[in-house]
Amino acid sequence: MADPKSKPKTKTAAKAKATVKAAPKAVKAKTHKKTEEPVVEVAAVEVEPVIDAEAITEAVISDMPLAKAGKRSAKAIKESEAKLAKEERKAEAKEEDSEEKPKVIQKPTRTHLERRGKKYRELYKSIDRVKLYPLSEALALVVSTSPAKFDATVEMHVRLGVDPKHADQNIRDNIILPAGTGKTLRVAVFADEKDIAAAKAAGADIAKGDEFLEQLEKNVIDFDVLIASPSVMSKLSKFARLLGPKGLMPNPKNGTVTTDTAKAVSDAKAGKVEYRIDPTGIVHLGIGKISFGAEKLQSNAEVVLASIKSNKPASVKANYVRSIFVSSSMGPSIALDHNL
Repeated sequence: MADPKSKPKTKTAAKAKATVKAAPKAVKAKTHKKTEEPVVEVAAVEVEPVIDAEAITEAVISDMPLAKAGKRSAKAIKESEAKLAKEERKAEAKEEDSEEKPKVIQKPTRTHLERRGKKYRELYKSIDRVKLYPLSEALALVVSTSPAKFDATVEMHVRLGVDPKHADQNIRDNIILPAGTGKTLRVAVFADEKDIAAAKAAGADIAKGDEFLEQLEKNVIDFDVLIASPSVMSKLSKFARLLGPKGLMPNPKNGTVTTDTAKAVSDAKAGKVEYRIDPTGIVHLGIGKISFGAEKLQSNAEVVLASIKSNKPASVKANYVRSIFVSSSMGPSIALDHNL
């Protein structure tokens, strides 16, 4: 009979027993009879061979038949090998470039003055950048610091403390410069028959009726200012795309649409200019030529400044004129004392 205390053998117990049997024998120490020195005997340990999984996988794949399509097809295997070879070549080329190419030292960016010509830099030294010049002294300095060989235009730039997005702060006006602009303008008039004779007497270069439209249909524009009477504006509407981008479309706001065409012609010839604030709040305007001299330029500048100050919006209480600069076309700018 079986011993009731004995327990049935399980798989775990069998495995443990097999492990004990397979364990290497313990090291035994023996004493030599003659020398009485301990001799150590090491039991032989069986070393299992290392299995290379990648080598087995490659061997298995090499023995497998190639598929017609998919990752195991001949075409796919060839493409993958070509891709790996390409990446290796890129890595090698990148290492070679990094070793051969020296590091490029980036030069510091030059200032605006350093990028200008030698003559400009010499004239720039004669201007005190901290000082705010009075109008007469600034204009005299502009005339003497113009490096251009031609008769350059004298420009005035006035920065205002307004917001052009508001309708009441969109500064705009027409003025007549006492000394003129220094430009010879060709004035054209498109009006009824009764106004054509008066326009010609006032000095218009072109004064025509309906035959003027034939000229526009041929895209012939040989004038600088176009003045029209209100009765013929409907006929000019179809030429808005031709005249508008060039700034030649007549407009009541700048006085080029009027019933008194003779006066409009005389004003244009006398030096009438229009100024308007740009989106950044600055008025840019040419006030004459270098050949005018400081006195004529001053008379024109005073008219411009008076017009700008008279158009001050009621919503702007302080800091209306923030800065004023004058310069020639190619010369350095000079700051004006706008508090005088």
